[in-house]
Amino acid sequence: MTELITFKSSQENNKFEIVLDEGKQTFWATEQQIATLFNRNRTVISKYLKNIFIEQELIQDSVCAKFAHTANDGKSYDVNHYNLDVIISIGYRVKSKIATEFRIWTTNILREHLTKGYSLN
Repeated sequence: MTELITFKSSQENNKFEIVLDEGKQTFWATEQQIATLFNRNRTVISKYLKNIFIEQELIQDSVCAKFAHTANDGKSYDVNHYNLDVIISIGYRVKSKIATEFRIWTTNILREHLTKGYSLN
């Protein structure tokens, strides 16, 4: 079962929707979604991802999944999605107000799930 959870920064007028995968108890987001979340260029996020995997902070096969995405041309493409561990790791590397706010928000959401068995969006 999957559901969307929305993070909205107090500093920015944008909101970030991520997929919560109840079965694996994690969030999933694309590289572009992560770039949008942290207000960075996608190439910067790519560099962070590369370093996270080279340094073996996280193992790519454990934190990355391919989900089918239908593009505007009607074709289906497999797109890499990264789980919450990756998003938080990138958030520590970005070092911005939004990244800090996101880490606090995810910690609170996870705490609610652990203590109450649910969270409010």
